[in-house]
Amino acid sequence: MTKSHHKPIGIFDSGVGGLTVVRAVRAALPDEDIVYLGDSARVPYGSKSPETVTRYALSCARFLLRHDVKLLLVACNTATAHALPALMSAVTVPVIGAVEPGAEAALRASHTGQLGVIGTLGTIRSGAYEAAVRTLDPSAVVTGEACALLVPLAEEGWTDDDIAFHVARRYLGSLADRAPTIDTLVLGCTHYPLLSHVIALAAEQVFAHTVCLVDSATAMAGAARATLDGGAERRPPGSGGHLRCFVTDASRLGELAPRFLGEPLASYELVDLES
Repeated sequence: MTKSHHKPIGIFDSGVGGLTVVRAVRAALPDEDIVYLGDSARVPYGSKSPETVTRYALSCARFLLRHDVKLLLVACNTATAHALPALMSAVTVPVIGAVEPGAEAALRASHTGQLGVIGTLGTIRSGAYEAAVRTLDPSAVVTGEACALLVPLAEEGWTDDDIAFHVARRYLGSLADRAPTIDTLVLGCTHYPLLSHVIALAAEQVFAHTVCLVDSATAMAGAARATLDGGAERRPPGSGGHLRCFVTDASRLGELAPRFLGEPLASYELVDLES
């Protein structure tokens, strides 16, 4: 066991949505300490320029590195799409983004290599999933659909009603018009797992066959576990991992955090990344 096994895992996102990744990591690695940063003062990243997203992502990474993390997870798909190379060059710990684990999981799940991705406008425009899949399997085909309205629906808690269903159905209908043979769909945003039920129902209606949903949060957690196992850096069993949460804006945190984390947030600390 290396001397860094006791260090925490760092995770950041553009807001509280990355708590879905925290939830998945805690399920996969229950003994690990986690330091989470939600940059909620500067959300959303999905509509901002690549240069701005990269600048924000680097400031989040620098903050987490000050907490001596042994592994950095970029929960935000948009930050992964635009800033991952800069992050990997700037830090000395392993960095796991949201895109490559999601792409790998989608290819494992697919029988045809016909993949769909839904995400923010920034993630879809970046072509990051297409590039990741092309590297892994040049014969696979990826079709993306930007689904901007799904994020506010998740934050409002409208995740399992007629409004959410019809919004998801409209987006997936557009996707099916362009790529009717998709058999696997990546949920390429931290908010979308909250809507997985209505997304699955909508996909069942608009596609004439079964479509497998891939959650990038779960895929990231698996990648984190594999990384720590490979370096023998996991904390010993029974350690009882602790979550420390930082946010740059606490408005609606008490309301939103339990939806993404799956339980009330015990405590949080407010931080100013601009100072």
